[in-house]
Amino acid sequence: MQSSVIPSLSPRLIAIGTATPPQKYTQAEILEIFGITNPKTRKIFSNSHIKSRHLCLPKPNQEGQRVQESQGDLLEKHKKMALEIGQSAINKALEKARLTPQDIDYISVVSTTGLLCPSLSALYIKEMGMRPNIYRIDIVGMGCNAGLNGLQPVVNFCALNPEAIGLLLCVEVCSAIYAIDDTLNTAVVNSLFGDGAAAAIVSGRAFLELSIGPKILGFSSHIITAAINAIRLDWQETRYALYLDKQIPYLLGRNVTIPVTNLLDRFDRKRRDIQHWVIHSGGRKVIDSIKYALNITEHDMRHTYPRPLFSSLTNDYCRKGLLRKESLSS
Repeated sequence: MQSSVIPSLSPRLIAIGTATPPQKYTQAEILEIFGITNPKTRKIFSNSHIKSRHLCLPKPNQEGQRVQESQGDLLEKHKKMALEIGQSAINKALEKARLTPQDIDYISVVSTTGLLCPSLSALYIKEMGMRPNIYRIDIVGMGCNAGLNGLQPVVNFCALNPEAIGLLLCVEVCSAIYAIDDTLNTAVVNSLFGDGAAAAIVSGRAFLELSIGPKILGFSSHIITAAINAIRLDWQETRYALYLDKQIPYLLGRNVTIPVTNLLDRFDRKRRDIQHWVIHSGGRKVIDSIKYALNITEHDMRHTYPRPLFSSLTNDYCRKGLLRKESLSS
């Protein structure tokens, strides 16, 4: 167990920017592209509750087939797309905060889908003309939990340097670890993840009307050492392949209350005091497992579900008299 409380000056989340590749595919289109006919595999795709994703899939060959890219091609795709969508997300966040790349004092870059040296942070600094005295860190290979682990050093830096401006970038090109085969593990991986980037500006500096962003008060961590191999990259002959243990949703459900309770206790809060829950959406099973473990409602998790899904849930609740529409705007 590791925990930390941010020093007295709590930095705020100033602005967020996101970006994805232009190519977007429905689950049905992906099944068609890869010629997947196995009923068990098709069921995995349909049960994911994911309608569509942005992906950089390999171009078809002369026979119209999508063949497995080499590990070198996959790494090159990761670098190219990470730079493209990562810079787009950063620029969007900077524009909202009325800042330039030269204003950034600290950058934290999170990615699991490709190992590069020089790292992505160095490449962004060069490509975007950031100051040579900028501080930086790369968080590599931590999987789904890397976002908060990447945010913590940015927040700590800004708390210790109140006038500093920090930047977090999470960028994943999951199609750069796509495998093309007929195994069930590959089906699980290929049915869940997409390509995208999200950038967040953090600072304790007064940004006038932008200073209304939420304060980041603290972090709490809980490492499940018994499940250390539940998410991993395996080397399979000529390439890396992502492995996901089917027990992941249940492991999260059994353990999520520990860090949540520790964090709430530190700030003298109860779960019922929390108005907005934002939970990593690692598939419907993960969301449901966390929801049941924390004993929170669909409405509590409205910022986690895709908007169309939440809209349908909201309408259903309103019809049943369980929720008033005017309460959603308060």
